[in-house]
This record gives sequence, structure tokens and C-alpha cells, in this order.
Amino acid sequence: MMSVKEYALDIKISVDVILEKCKELDIKVFNENDMLSEENIIDLDNNIEIEDVLEDIVSNIKIDDTIKKEKLNKKVEPIKNDDFVIKKKEMYKNKEKLISNTSNSENIIVFKDSMTVSDLANLLGVSVPEIIKKYMALGFLLNVNSKITFDETELVLTDYNKILKKQDTQDASNFEKLEITDSDKDLELRPPVVTIMGHVDHGKTSLLDAIRKSNVVEKESGGITQHIGAYQIKYNEKKITFIDTPGHSAFTEMRARGASITDIVIIVVAADEGIKPQTKEAIDHAKAAKVPIIVAINKIDKPNINLEKVMTELADYKVMPEEWGGDTPFVKVSALTLEGLDSLLETILLISEMANLKANPNRYAIGTVIESKLDKNIGPVTTLLIQNGTLRLGDPVVVGSYCGKVRTLKNDLKNDLVEALPSTPVEITGLCGVPSSGDKFMAFESEKQAKSIADTRKIKEKQKNQVSSCALTLDDLFKTDENIKELNVIIKADVKGSEEAIKTSLEKLAIENVKVNIIRSATGNITESDVVLANASCAIILGFNVEPSLKTKEIAKDYCVEIRLYNVIYKIIEDLEKAMEGMLDKVFEEKTLGKAEIRKIFKFSKVGQIAGSYILEGIIKSNNCAKLIRNKEVVYTGKISSIQREKESVKEVKKGLECGITLDDFNDFFENDIIECYELVEVKRWK
Repeated sequence: MMSVKEYALDIKISVDVILEKCKELDIKVFNENDMLSEENIIDLDNNIEIEDVLEDIVSNIKIDDTIKKEKLNKKVEPIKNDDFVIKKKEMYKNKEKLISNTSNSENIIVFKDSMTVSDLANLLGVSVPEIIKKYMALGFLLNVNSKITFDETELVLTDYNKILKKQDTQDASNFEKLEITDSDKDLELRPPVVTIMGHVDHGKTSLLDAIRKSNVVEKESGGITQHIGAYQIKYNEKKITFIDTPGHSAFTEMRARGASITDIVIIVVAADEGIKPQTKEAIDHAKAAKVPIIVAINKIDKPNINLEKVMTELADYKVMPEEWGGDTPFVKVSALTLEGLDSLLETILLISEMANLKANPNRYAIGTVIESKLDKNIGPVTTLLIQNGTLRLGDPVVVGSYCGKVRTLKNDLKNDLVEALPSTPVEITGLCGVPSSGDKFMAFESEKQAKSIADTRKIKEKQKNQVSSCALTLDDLFKTDENIKELNVIIKADVKGSEEAIKTSLEKLAIENVKVNIIRSATGNITESDVVLANASCAIILGFNVEPSLKTKEIAKDYCVEIRLYNVIYKIIEDLEKAMEGMLDKVFEEKTLGKAEIRKIFKFSKVGQIAGSYILEGIIKSNNCAKLIRNKEVVYTGKISSIQREKESVKEVKKGLECGITLDDFNDFFENDIIECYELVEVKRWK
């Protein structure tokens, strides 16, 4: 919020003109000290035209100074952007509601903890017996109050053409993990997003400069990229979005924050220099991101170049050229003479076409912050990449824990826009703070909703005691998520021989469907770059006869990245085998504890049925797993709820004794049924 006077000073117009415009727009302010809300400011921004500004300036010029008036009036037409004004008025006049990112689609069912058969039937609008029959067809015998699991329910919903989503993936305040499902009819092709990486001074920005036919390099300090730039060009009537980073570390740090924004990576290699340390690291980072790679061999206009040598070096790093039978396109280019640029752009479009990149322009925008800064004159200025949906002037947005309305919307050429489609990089103002690169943003239907989401995110942020990290320790892998099937590692050794020996040994390690994924393997001390890559890739760093510096150790501690140091190779293999064992899906077998025969059934109004039973063998324990067997068929699998003996609850009953047994969510007992009590014992997969 700001006063009328502050706003007038901000846009350099007199208070009288602002008050007059407020009167036209029915904004309730009467003097220069009255406060304008954020919504009032947006309305004024979008309704004050150039004529208002000039009329105010002209009215303040002395009456006898007619020559200056005439000159000023003559300058009105050239600076007036009629097209933008018309589009803006049209957009505000016919502003339609887009698809909300926070409302559930009709074909999505949200799964909640402790969900029952009855809950599912209500959500689907069908009868409980119908749902029970669906579960019976899958081999599950349930009743109206039985709790259901996610996996079973996902199978049931295929008969209803519904999609099951977990509750935490539908939380609007945690939109980084929000799962958005678009119908095929709403999806449209979008431009590819391309990131350019490579060794310093190999011509990354010069190449982009040549593609854009602009002067980006001259604006950079020392000719080296100091910030992340996002630009969009048109080639053969198709758009391509480029991201020029100040190095692979920024690219990877954004990935570490969950900002998967790149569709294609171009690795620039100078033809006269070949592979350099940062080239190798760029390859590692691109592969870790699991996106298509294009190699652009730059500076082919220089004398004494050896293209075969460059290609051989890249092949040694498992980047095999297509012309040698590999799967990586190699394009020879010159940023100076423009040779090969058409071929590079055609290759980008070909890969994009094969990937069939699509987004839904009919929903509210969602995307990622590329960069952000604080301008002392206009406040926070943020560069965004729209990944899905359409962003429009005046849309309320939440970025990180900041919120605001889009006051200005510009493209990479600083042209004013009314709206921006998917894969478009834009610069906006209107946020209440400066977000970080890699932060996700989302647009909302109302300012009230956006503010509520931002407030919730602020509270959650305060509750965090430490910065979260995706990096794991080797010990954590014993209790890691069962969905993880790869153990990511970075190897650093003192000499090439040791590095190759460790790498070969680890590549041979495979326990069923778990494998070691070597993100990077190199000689030399453990560096800060290794830590950044490990953080982004959830990897562990294995060092052999090397010692990280104190600074590297501190950075690893900040990122929660584990560094393990060894001087015996077999110890590395032993530790990795143990970690992989912890990552396997656990296999259990049933160990029968005892059996009981139901000889009499008792009914109680509060409890339901109690099975009067005789213990045939072993022992029956309360809260243990149980099966109910009828005519040699299992009709129930669950747990023993309680055991009673002589009117007292007991924990266990041994062979030859009688007791009353109740089972969880089961009451359909028959005489002569057998209750089998068992426990699950983990089976070792290997020795």
C-alpha cells in the first residue's frame, strides 16, 4: 500500500491527475494522504495512459511558452504504444477465469489417511456394496468400515476412469509438489527450453548473442556472464527459449531446489581447446538432469583446429556423436561467422518435436524464478519462466512466501505484454519481496486466495528448524524410501588407476533391481562443485586417498552432503553392498505361531461377534497377524483385535486352552472356522 502522494511521485504525475483518475475509477480517495490498496494501484497502472501524463506536463507549462507546448505535443505520437493500450483494455474488459491449479479435476479422487470403503463410495457417488464387489474381484474381503490402501484403491478406480492422488500432492500451499493433471484436449505444443553450458570463455554467450542477433556479450562485465538470462527467439515460425547461466553450478543449484526447467542442454566446446575441466563437469550435470544433450563445437572458423580430437575426447566421456553410432547430435558452429547456426536450431526443433512438449495455456500460470533483483526505483523485479498456464497483467501470484499482483509484464526485449504463454520468460513487478532463483511461483484467481497461501507458506517456513536437503547419508539408505532403486555416488581418487578400479568394481555391483549410479568419477581432491552436484543428485561422495579442504567440508555440512573417505578399496565395496541391501524391497515370509478352532459364537451389542475358540497348537497373540480359514480357503487377512479368557483381556493364550477372540473389522464367524496366528519374518536376499 502507498498514499496518493507517494504513488504520484512514483510515476511522476501530479496528485490532481491521480485524484481525477481515482474519481473516474470509483476509487474512494479524496486527498493526497489517503491510502491506495494494491488492487487500486494495479487499476491505476492499467488505466493511466500517456495522454494523462502529457496533459499534466503541458498544463504545468507557462501559458506564454506556446512553442514548448507545440514541441511537446508533437512528441506524443511516436512514444504512444496504441497496440499495447488496446490489448490491455480488451484483456481487462473480457478477462476470463482460467482453470485453477488448486481445484481438483472431476476425474481426480484425493486419497486421505484412514480412508474407508464408505468414504470412497461417497466420493464416487455409488453404493457401498458396489465398491465391496470391486475389492472382492481383486481378492480383498472388506466391509463398509474397512480401511483401504492407496495401491488397492488405485486399481479399483480404473473401472471408474478416475485418477487417485495422495493428499499431500494436492496441497495448494505446497505447490512445488502439487500434481496437476491436464486433459489431452487442453494441451498445446509449447516451445522447448534450452540451457547452454560449457567451459568458461568457450563462447556460450557469444553463441546465444549470434542466435539472437543482439549484443548481450558487450553488456556483460569482462565479457563473462554475471547473471542468469532467459531469452526467446523465433526460427522457422517456431519459438525457442534459451537460458544462459553463469556456470553449471547455478544450473545444478536450481535443480537441487526442484526447479526442473530445462528440456534440452547444449554443451559448448571450443574447437581449438577441446575438453576442459568445466566441460567435464557440464557433461556430468547434464547427464544427472536426464535431459537430451546437443554438443555445439564452437570456433570452427579458427585455424589449426582438430575436430576429430574434440569428438574423440567427448566419446571418452560417453558422449558419443551420432555420426559414430551414438545418440548425441554434434553440430559444428561459429558464433563469429554464423556458420552452422541454422543446423543447431533445426536440431533443437527436431528434438523438441520428438519429445512432443506440451502445456495447458488455459490454466493459471505456474513456473520458476530465473533471477530476481531489487530496483531502488520500482521495487522487486523478477524474471520468471512460465512452465504451464498463462500469466496475465493483474494476476495475483505467490512466489516462495511472497505474494503480489503482476503490475508490469515484459518480455526479454523489455516490450510490454498483456499476457504470456508457456515456456515464455518474462520480467514482472508487483511482488512484496525478492525471491530466490529456483523458487516456484503460482498464479491464483483472487488476491485473497494468494495472500492466504502466502501466509500459510510463511508459517511453514518459520517452523523449519533447518534448511532441508535431498542429500542422504549412507546410513540413511538402510531405512530409505522403498521407491528408490538407485544409489547415486561421486568418486574422487588420488590416481587414475584407483579411480578406474573403484568405478569398475561399483559398476559390477547389482543386487536384483538396485544398482550403483556413478554421477561423476575423477581424480583429484573433493571440490565444492562435487558437493553441489551431490546435493542436486541426492548422491554420496566417496573419496579414496584424498582429503577435502576445510571450506569444502563446511559447504558439505551446510548442504547435508555425506563425504566418506577410504584408503582400502574392498571397504568401499563392502559399505556399498550394505547400503544397497537396505534399499531393496524387504521380503517377508509368514511364520505360523498357532492355530485356534472356533467352537461357539457369542454376540454382544457393543462388541459384535466374539469367536469362542480352542487353541489347537502353538500360541495365539493379541495384535498379531491372523488369517481366518473356512473350508481350506482364506476368507480374512488382518489382525487379532483382542483375546479374552475368563472375562479378562489377555495378551496371549497357549495350546489346550479356551478363549474368546475378536478380529479387526470382521464379524462374520462360523463354527469350525480356523484362526491362524502368524508373524512376518524378514528374509535375507543374499549372504
